[in-house]
Amino acid sequence: MSTTGANADPLATLGALPGVAESVESVRKAVDRVYGHRIMRRRSTAITSEAALRGARGSAALSGADWALEEVRRRSDFSGDDDARAVGAALRLTAEAGQLLSIWRQSPLRVLARLHLVAAATQADEVGRPRQKGEPVDEPLVELPLPDAEEAHGRLDGLAALITAGGSAPALVTAAVVHGELLALRPFTSHNGLVARAAERIVLVGSGLDPKSVCPAEVGHAELGRAAYLAALDGYVSGTPEGMAAWIAHCGKAVALGARESTAVCEALQRGAA
Repeated sequence: MSTTGANADPLATLGALPGVAESVESVRKAVDRVYGHRIMRRRSTAITSEAALRGARGSAALSGADWALEEVRRRSDFSGDDDARAVGAALRLTAEAGQLLSIWRQSPLRVLARLHLVAAATQADEVGRPRQKGEPVDEPLVELPLPDAEEAHGRLDGLAALITAGGSAPALVTAAVVHGELLALRPFTSHNGLVARAAERIVLVGSGLDPKSVCPAEVGHAELGRAAYLAALDGYVSGTPEGMAAWIAHCGKAVALGARESTAVCEALQRGAA
């Protein structure tokens, strides 16, 4: 995404693309249904915890570790193989995201560095900072052309400037751009997909759209499938109005599906309490 030009609020411009307003309204209605459920008044903490678990499972699935929910719930050791490490990283990121909300608007680059450090869980030199010239990127499921390190740094700075400047764009638009830009740039040497989806969660929660974090977009992204996810990402990377609108709409569907998942959890808890 270009962050230059005369328009002082490019995110707001994206919000005016054809179809985006409808996506924003659809998401708002889906989120309102969850928050209006009577179980939320008594068991919101339980819904938040369940949404976190399901969101982590969905994010890991998009990174190639497609475990059943009960397997994620049952396991305590996530060090066995690449899939287990991916699930463990997703769980750690989901837990960490809530601790970074107050920092995001002031220092998004610091938050992204922290997310990468948490995901990688090592002390290697390349962890917790954007990649440098010549460093490879391990992100096999995203096969888009990789911007060089200089371009990635410049665009990352531009993204951070948009976040700190604030603006009038709907939360869905901002979250979609943060998510898409991080996947397009792959600014870290690893775990970029997991970090991008955690950053999307931070925007949705911190914006006030989903303050209790009960509408996990990661669930929806996984339900829509990796092929649709990558196809929509191609639209974002194209930079065309149609492609950008399609990516935002895809992210909107994911949030709405996450809201539907938590509504189903509310219904199950209500039946159990009856």
